[in-house]
Amino acid sequence: MSTPRTLRRRTLALGGLMLPLAGLAACADPVSSATGPGASDPGGSDGGGGGASDAGGSQGTAIDTSGTQELIRASADPEIAALLPEEIAAAGVLRAGTNGAGTAPLAFLADDNTTYIGSEIDIARIVADRLGLTLDLRLTTWENWPLKLEAGEFDVVHANIGINAERLQKFDFASYRAAYMSFLAAKGADFFLEDPASVSGRIIAVGAATNQERILTDWNARLQAEGKEPAQLKNYSSDADTLLALGSGRIDATMGPYASQSFVAARRTDVEVQGRIDAGWPDQTLVAATFPAGSGLAAAYAAALNSLIADGTYAAVQERWGLTAESLPESRVHTQENP
Repeated sequence: MSTPRTLRRRTLALGGLMLPLAGLAACADPVSSATGPGASDPGGSDGGGGGASDAGGSQGTAIDTSGTQELIRASADPEIAALLPEEIAAAGVLRAGTNGAGTAPLAFLADDNTTYIGSEIDIARIVADRLGLTLDLRLTTWENWPLKLEAGEFDVVHANIGINAERLQKFDFASYRAAYMSFLAAKGADFFLEDPASVSGRIIAVGAATNQERILTDWNARLQAEGKEPAQLKNYSSDADTLLALGSGRIDATMGPYASQSFVAARRTDVEVQGRIDAGWPDQTLVAATFPAGSGLAAAYAAALNSLIADGTYAAVQERWGLTAESLPESRVHTQENP
């Protein structure tokens, strides 16, 4: 295993409590590589924080956030590896892009302030293991991952990405988790947010260019068609700004992945989770590994994931991060032709 890159830990004060966060938005586009036999130690994080993500789920269970936890690994399967595109098989490396502004439990800095851990990192690692590849985990931003994936800088992106019709026009997917959203509001708020009617007249923080922003925009259109006051949507560049706005009462709530919202609420006494909305509202969607359309990697990836589901390795990752309720019974390839 390689030594994880040392990254600076940031903390946020809200309501007199301190909450460690890795999900503060970066203005640059750093790249971290991690190498080693089969797959590497963590080197990046997903897009669960700062509103820059699409989905997730957590049951608020106790989660080990130490940097010394034993890594979950998987053995290589030559038959599945034979499904890899020739170029990737020859390189022996899986270049996985991931959102460097990630949030627990999806991807974040451990208590040692140096080691990146989380469910997205674990899933990328065990898939690389199964495919017999070395994991090269690279950091990007939520805004830049589509451009960098199309430019060929990554083979796959693991950034808590939900499948939607617009993305299916450019990308292929291999699903691996259910996708839910929720609201984070002040503890004991005199409202409960869960549907269009409940957000009428509220001030809601939401990440730009995300499924949750699309949901709220659709809800506002419905409210306006019914002659009701729409919600006022606010975009903040970081978790710090968002949570400070919530703590000071400048916003009523923030909408984001259920996984990260639950993780935050389980560790503080001044906020609560409200609602649970499918990220594909009014339909359903899934979280998926994301590839350039036609790259040929999605089939090998789905086969690896199904093998990991069958032998229990996938379940071990889901259980570790409190995501068991969001587990899928199987992975499959999603394309524009076969969504």
